[in-house]
Amino acid sequence: MPIPSRPGRAVPADGELPEELGVFASSDDLRAVAEASGLRQMGVRPPLGEYIRSVWARRTFIRTLGNAKAYARNQGSYLGQLWSVLTPLLNSMVYVLVFGLLIKSTRGVTNAIAFIVVGVFMYRFFDSSVSSGARSIKGNLSLVRSVHFPRAVLPVSTTVTELATLAPAIVVMCLISWTSGLLPEYADVPITWRLLLLPPAVLLMWVFNTGCAFMVARWVAITPDLENVIPFALRFVFYASGVLFSVTHYAGHGPIAHLLNYQPIAVYLNLARSAVLDEPTIPVDGVMWIFGAGWAVLFLLVGFFIFWRGEERYGRD
Repeated sequence: MPIPSRPGRAVPADGELPEELGVFASSDDLRAVAEASGLRQMGVRPPLGEYIRSVWARRTFIRTLGNAKAYARNQGSYLGQLWSVLTPLLNSMVYVLVFGLLIKSTRGVTNAIAFIVVGVFMYRFFDSSVSSGARSIKGNLSLVRSVHFPRAVLPVSTTVTELATLAPAIVVMCLISWTSGLLPEYADVPITWRLLLLPPAVLLMWVFNTGCAFMVARWVAITPDLENVIPFALRFVFYASGVLFSVTHYAGHGPIAHLLNYQPIAVYLNLARSAVLDEPTIPVDGVMWIFGAGWAVLFLLVGFFIFWRGEERYGRD
């Protein structure tokens, strides 16, 4: 007959089940053996520090998954990867025609084409990151329910995909901006040292986007109906962030202007435009860089914490 388990009995260091543990072993004895073997209970949110280390350990997988999705995104079309550039380019042409040439909403800037092009390309980076992040859990439920891994891998990989997609688009954005300066009615867009500030501006925006992706991924996973609301919210942010017009020119310098100028999206558009354009009203501003770094760190930390809090619920609701 098996020997009943006794309280306080030591668990072997190698985690092997003691011979006297049998069908009469208590749940506490079995839990102690499992923990000594490095096993963890499924469906339980791990401690925050352990969770961060687990996500960091999968950084190579995140990068590979993100790049693979970026490459596969347009494989089913005839033009393939060219759509990564053509989509923001065609959007820019529409907005330049309607808002730059017909409505002339870009009063106060010396090169309307370059101003709108940089705004549209950079805003699309944010828009796509948030939209993809919102679907990162809901669109991968089979993977979430079948494989054990930190779910934060999924929203991060979506923003890596958008970053990889943005890389060739940035080149086209700069080329269009420089070319527009050759037109007689538009100010020159010279190539200067300020262009070196564009990569850090994009990196800060990517960090901010990742924080936003964490938030919407958690909210949509718990309340799927929110996915239908996000496009309307993004459209509102589009028109409130100075993508198509100069906030300073139309809002002046009062409290509302400061609120619009220093909200996150407007800050990152300002950083990108100050790096590419030669607009007198958009100089390189140290305060903007401080706000850009602050928004990025704040949203990443808050977004990651919000996402971690729902870890045990993903795939189960």
